[in-house]
Amino acid sequence: MTTPRKLLIIGGGFAGLECARRLANDDRFEITLVDRTNHHLFQPLLYQVATASLAAPDIARSIRQILADAKNVTVLMDEIATIDPATCQATGKSGAIFAYDSLLLAAGARTGYFGHDAWEKNSLGLKTLADAQNIRRTVLSNLERAELSTDPAERARLMTVAIVGGGPTGVELAGAFADLVHRSLKSNFRRIDTSQLRIVLIEGSELVLDAYDPDQSTYARKRLEKLGVEVRNNTRVTEVRPGALDFKDGSTLEAAAIIWAAGVAASPLTAALGVPLDRGGRVAPLPDLSVPGHPNIFVAGDLVALKCAEKIVPGVAPAAVQMGAHIAKILQSEATADAAISPDRRPAFAYHDKGMMAIIGKNYAVVKTADFRLQGFIAWLAWLFIHITFLVGFRNKVSVLLGWAYAYLANAPEARIITYPPTTPAPGKPAA
Repeated sequence: MTTPRKLLIIGGGFAGLECARRLANDDRFEITLVDRTNHHLFQPLLYQVATASLAAPDIARSIRQILADAKNVTVLMDEIATIDPATCQATGKSGAIFAYDSLLLAAGARTGYFGHDAWEKNSLGLKTLADAQNIRRTVLSNLERAELSTDPAERARLMTVAIVGGGPTGVELAGAFADLVHRSLKSNFRRIDTSQLRIVLIEGSELVLDAYDPDQSTYARKRLEKLGVEVRNNTRVTEVRPGALDFKDGSTLEAAAIIWAAGVAASPLTAALGVPLDRGGRVAPLPDLSVPGHPNIFVAGDLVALKCAEKIVPGVAPAAVQMGAHIAKILQSEATADAAISPDRRPAFAYHDKGMMAIIGKNYAVVKTADFRLQGFIAWLAWLFIHITFLVGFRNKVSVLLGWAYAYLANAPEARIITYPPTTPAPGKPAA
């Protein structure tokens, strides 16, 4: 019997998971999937956890559970600290060493601050379940503190949410928060009027959703403003201080909750590959998605800076899934041939663009594909259908669908419980 090829997959996101599933129970491969968490996260719905529309388990599923029937896949929870392409080894923070014949680096992205990393400590990112729960905890706790406060200025600060970044994440967060406070929480408080919560969406360019058609961007802005969101275009942030934002025009905005949705940076592991990286730390791979100079190392998902048909491949779930499937196909071809294939003879990755969509509060969304444009209620229904389809696991699909149905009919999302880490004080208690 031929010795199985050792495949190391770093990251259990859409790309890594798809590759592992494609190669599941193929005896020619011995697969190790390493992720720093124990779950696969459906990131497109992360903002709904942050805005109390869904609970964390609704959009996450154990990676071990997903791959339980894949006998040739070992799932390990560890964070890869270093990669050594010369020795074909990766080392985890646990000290474990992972040898590989082939490597798929799909470790995902983190929040990017355009070179101002110091801003991270004064703002809230949205890349993980912990981030989403932190945003929800912060905004709901601020409302609780505002209910306790008798100082109008302090109440105003506590009831201001600043969202930096007018892309899909920022727009969806702003719309969901507006729905939450203007509809769902309106009757829950006695001393404050939650409809007075000030939601400020800050975008440095001329349009929100600037990757969409101009008329769709204009539509999105008008919908947000109708929901009560204050949209500021052409506004550049120059400093993020504790509880305040400074802008290029010299103005300042005080906000107890500052959410950063303006930038994305690749996993720092790409620096170990010894190849040029773009400003966001992404790799420009060869057409087959292998790393230049390392035919046995592939990159996928948010780590990739690649053009297909003269268009940049976006960092979205469908693109990551397609990359994972493409890499699995190459590995299977090489296993069949029982020899490595030169990167210039491998098939090039071709991205099939399925379009973009963003939801703008209840009943409204925008959809852009190569063939058509939608906006309004029909686009909202399409958004719901597509996201349910891409969720992993029957339980998650049913749970999210039922949660949406209840929230839609009752205007009262149930995921509003606040829990505090040991170092976070509850309202009315001083910080440790």
